[in-house]
Amino acid sequence: MSQSEPSTAKRKLSLLAACLGFVVVILDVSVVNVATDALSKDFGGSLSGLEWVINGYTLTFAAFLLSTGSLGDRFDPKRIYQVGFALFAVASFACGASTTLVALIVSRVVQGLGAAMIVPSSLSIVNKSFPDAGERAKAVSLWAAAGGLALALGPVVGGVLIDQLGWRSIFFVNVPIAVAGIWLTQANAPATVRAADAPRRSFDLLGQVLAVVALGTFTAAIIEANGRGWGSAFVIGCLVAFAVATIAFVAAEKRSSDPMLPLHLFGRKAFTSTSLIGVLVNFAFYGLIFVFSLFFQSVWDYSPIVAGLAFLPMTAAIMTANLSCGPLAKRYGARAVLITGSSLAALGYLGTLPAVHSGSYFAIVAQFLVAGFGIGLVVPAMTNAMLSAVDSGNIGIASGVLNASRQLGGLIGVAIMGLIVGDAKSDTFTSGLQTALGWAVAALVGCALLSAFGIHRAAKAKAAAAPAAATAPAAAKAAVPAK
Repeated sequence: MSQSEPSTAKRKLSLLAACLGFVVVILDVSVVNVATDALSKDFGGSLSGLEWVINGYTLTFAAFLLSTGSLGDRFDPKRIYQVGFALFAVASFACGASTTLVALIVSRVVQGLGAAMIVPSSLSIVNKSFPDAGERAKAVSLWAAAGGLALALGPVVGGVLIDQLGWRSIFFVNVPIAVAGIWLTQANAPATVRAADAPRRSFDLLGQVLAVVALGTFTAAIIEANGRGWGSAFVIGCLVAFAVATIAFVAAEKRSSDPMLPLHLFGRKAFTSTSLIGVLVNFAFYGLIFVFSLFFQSVWDYSPIVAGLAFLPMTAAIMTANLSCGPLAKRYGARAVLITGSSLAALGYLGTLPAVHSGSYFAIVAQFLVAGFGIGLVVPAMTNAMLSAVDSGNIGIASGVLNASRQLGGLIGVAIMGLIVGDAKSDTFTSGLQTALGWAVAALVGCALLSAFGIHRAAKAKAAAAPAAATAPAAAKAAVPAK
């Protein structure tokens, strides 16, 4: 081992530090869904306010993910990781200390920015800590598995904390984890020293600003339409701003010499198809997680901990499918696994439609298992298909696009399905939930069709490299920083 290489102990502790950051980012996607009822009781906010608590985080996460990878290239991923973790910790404390819903939403937005800095730089730290390719592959798998475990246990952990200590505890718990992560990183993670003549990606400031404006105004329009109506001046103004910002973003990226989103990649059918599949699968999954969290607590009167446990069979099925996906994709190809997974998930949610009126959890648990297993097959196979669609020089950008598209899908899913179900206390909530399930089924049928007609039959070369825990929403597979 050369003097520049970290020792075995330091490598393991560096991996632990990177995993801690990834875990808290994933936890804060899922635990808040279980807190919606508690937040509603404490703040008395509307459904749109609750959607902003969730989507404020997802919005900034998605909007900045394509750019934060380049920050590590420019300023050292170790430093960016520590700054992002510190920002995440401060924002988490502010979330827990919030006395108004507006303060909580603003703090969640800042949390999302910290999360966008943590995820790509954490994987860069893993890559740097394990120079041997074989050891690196194992380390990345452990890093990804940590995110998958956080996703699976998020609703349960959130339910326990909320039930025993109140909703503020789900945010305060991030602070000591962040302190430990920052200290472990400082003590063990190797710093990156770049040669003076090494090329660096530029920061696409104009593209970043336009992306934030486009995503922000689109999110605002969908969420606020529930209370204000589609014909309100605010909603119409947001939609106009979204259209203008989107057109300007495309024009800016076409002119940029180093764009955050190289548009020429969308000329490849498989790249475009997998990007759309990422939007649709997260639209269905995270939209339904949000409305079912409300349904379990507001309609079936579950406590937060019981509501969290209600999701455990689904997330366990997801993890089981993650582990099965690699061998299946290697044998049958990513296209076949995508079609199968999308179809299973659609059938599972379709079977849930009549069961929501039963009042019995046992009437829906089998459908949850089928839907979860299908989702668990789709995401790693989708990742494999995306990486197979681009050359090695664009893998970082491609994975960033896929993760951003998934975050966008989750954001739209929460907003649209929240709009469909309306007030959780309304007599029409259950029928709205059935409509939301129908939308999810349609989205997953769209995934199957895109897989059938947009993915090449031979897309199986990289199946074995897909992370085991590929369902993590902010995404193990999409966190490779751009070169």
